Amino acid sequence: MNARSYKGIEVFRVAAAFLVVAIHTSPLGSYGLTANFILTRVFARVAVPFFFMATGFFVLGGGRSARGSLKKLLIIYAASAALYLPVNVYAGHLQSWDLPELARQVLFEGTFYHLWYLPAAILGLWLTEKLISGAGMRAAGLIALALYALGLLGDSYWGLIEDVPGLSGVYNAIFALMGYTRNGLFFAPLFMWMGCALRQGRPRFLPDKAAFEAAGLAGSLLLMLAEGLTLMFLGWQRHDSMYIMLPAVMYFLFALLLRAGGAAGLPLGAFSLLVYILHPAVILAVRAAARILGLWDILVVNSLGHYAAVCLGSAAVSALLLAAWAKVKPWRVSDTARAWVEVDLDALRRNAAALQEASPEGCRLMAVLKCDAYGHGARRSALELERMGVKAFAVACCAEGVELRRAGVRGLILILGYTPVSQWRVIRRYRLTQCAVDSAYARALNEAAGKPVDVHIKVDTGMHRLGESWEHADAIAECFSLPRLRVTGMFTHLCVSDSLSEGDVAFTELQIERFFSLAAGLKARGIDPGALHTQASYGLINYPDARCAYARAGVALYGVKSDEHDGLRSWPGLIPALSLKARIGLVRELPAGESVGYGREFTTSRASRIAVLPIGYGDGVFRCAMHGGAEAIVNGSRCPIVARICMDQLCLDVTDAGDVKPGDIATFIGRDGGETISCEEFAAKSGTISNEVLSRLGKRLPRVYKN
Repeated sequence: MNARSYKGIEVFRVAAAFLVVAIHTSPLGSYGLTANFILTRVFARVAVPFFFMATGFFVLGGGRSARGSLKKLLIIYAASAALYLPVNVYAGHLQSWDLPELARQVLFEGTFYHLWYLPAAILGLWLTEKLISGAGMRAAGLIALALYALGLLGDSYWGLIEDVPGLSGVYNAIFALMGYTRNGLFFAPLFMWMGCALRQGRPRFLPDKAAFEAAGLAGSLLLMLAEGLTLMFLGWQRHDSMYIMLPAVMYFLFALLLRAGGAAGLPLGAFSLLVYILHPAVILAVRAAARILGLWDILVVNSLGHYAAVCLGSAAVSALLLAAWAKVKPWRVSDTARAWVEVDLDALRRNAAALQEASPEGCRLMAVLKCDAYGHGARRSALELERMGVKAFAVACCAEGVELRRAGVRGLILILGYTPVSQWRVIRRYRLTQCAVDSAYARALNEAAGKPVDVHIKVDTGMHRLGESWEHADAIAECFSLPRLRVTGMFTHLCVSDSLSEGDVAFTELQIERFFSLAAGLKARGIDPGALHTQASYGLINYPDARCAYARAGVALYGVKSDEHDGLRSWPGLIPALSLKARIGLVRELPAGESVGYGREFTTSRASRIAVLPIGYGDGVFRCAMHGGAEAIVNGSRCPIVARICMDQLCLDVTDAGDVKPGDIATFIGRDGGETISCEEFAAKSGTISNEVLSRLGKRLPRVYKN
């Protein structure tokens, strides 16, 4: 999930950049000092902490390399300092810089008044990454909070200590070295840590509701306003960047912005950065233009006119630079240049709603996102489902759970498979819920874990894969008493719920009876088994049970059956969300009797037109699909796959598909015109089931999302 998938954050980057412009132009200065103070010295102070939080969110929380980001920041800093070097020379600033002063300017002050942010971001990112990796997330947060508190005393609360013997001397020594405490040591780490923490999810003790966050933002802003006005009245502020209420304001603001998902569609991050860097140069240009044009009173004396002119100028220059860069930068390969997976998010949402509606009252949907959400893209699918109210997810392994947390998924994430007990710190840090694969595993995890870990107990009721046998009630009961396991649920897996034959129905009902008999026995002992769940996709459709807290919807969530002949009591309006497509690269005219491809397995029986496509078994099209009669749709006509399928290429006979030319699209799964090839059909002709087809769709196939 890239930055542009967080539309709220991307849009607010631009707002934050123009708030920084307001700080340096005082838009309300002509209309009242107090009003201008409120705008520029209170409300606009959210801008820089927001930028710090965005860095923490995308870099530290998103699993990106801090080293790579630091390198980029250093390049941007060097370029920005060079840009303003002529201004410093003209103003005579460089003449008064001795070596210590030069070091202070470069390391902390940024060589020009607004560039302090860049060395602060560099130091803050480096320090926060070291704190998190060295001390852990919780300890890093406490250290960052302590640094912020120390910084407060040198910023807005300077008047509280400036006359305190000894303490004021310590801070004066800090000022001699750093100039201000609003820097990468005292200011940046807390907000970068907060951004990283929000990427992993909201705190459990706070309601995960937009109304609560909106009220929190309004309340904390009012308190920060009162704080700022009080400090101004007392005259305590040495600077006015840091407030006690600022972290609360930033938490609620950022949390609300996270709720606005989707793609921004424009490079707003680059635009906001250019506005931030260039606006002082534009201020100089506006002043020069105002003198030349005789518009000094309108463009400079009038504070709102001055602000508007600087904003418009900064936006215009930034947009022109981005447009110029777009013409010279290396072009990005289009997602639909070769072959791709197309995912209909509207279909995914409709399926989730239909499955939830089909569930008994009190039974919530648990979206199964293993193997990259059955090829649909786990991060994007999870975020879309979470926005529509799904709060529980299941994955196959620990790494898949970590990926979802780093994408910002907040709900329950259950690991359905085995995780080595040595990984308990990872499970705990990312607030994952581990499947206890049997009672011996539960005891080993309890022994290894230094702190409590969330688990669901897996019960074997007849599948004989993972799980402690339902007959071992004492061993299962013991799992609930282990001190370092928080058992929050218990579940089983129905092995033939996709069949409606008499014997399989009887066996499924026996599994269900065994599971709930065990649960009742635990309750009789005074043990709360937690959230109970037995149903996967077919269990939900064929055996809905009000006693279940969750229904683990996997393949059905994506509108697909495992096999077109599966037994189903109903199919609640589910529609396929995925299509597989590729572009035709070349069309050959061959006479009858010519062989095609490796091994000469296919020979034309007539004059034929053979299309070559850049997709193969390396992308997930099974090599045996040709022998099963697999087809693709071109121009609304079914065209058979012919010749051996290669790793990266395959051939279609498009003789009967009309005017076919390079660049046309072939649909292997999905609809084109009046023809449809279902995943079930494609799987059957490949000699397998839909689950395997979807899970083998290659990583090099871009996921293109509709709606």
